[in-house]
Amino acid sequence: MSYGALGLVEVLGSCNAVVVLDQMLKTSEVEFRTWHTKCGGHATVFLSGDVAAVKAAIDAVKGNPPCEIVAAAVISAPSEETSRLVEEEEAKHRK
Repeated sequence: MSYGALGLVEVLGSCNAVVVLDQMLKTSEVEFRTWHTKCGGHATVFLSGDVAAVKAAIDAVKGNPPCEIVAAAVISAPSEETSRLVEEEEAKHRK
């Protein structure tokens, strides 16, 4: 699948990930793709949409953070390999 842009936001805690995701979904026309958790309680939320929408969603949580944002990024026109990694993570959560 081809994405206009991917947005990633890393926070501490699953609850914070849900709060951040909710704020981003309410901000602009983006779609939740998946999330990834790792040791230490870090959670990364992945979303997609056109570049402007993803940037607006990321900027909204960075500008008015509901919690501490560890890292955030917008990847415009992600490579096939990057898209594949997101799709593999999505597939893990569908099981």
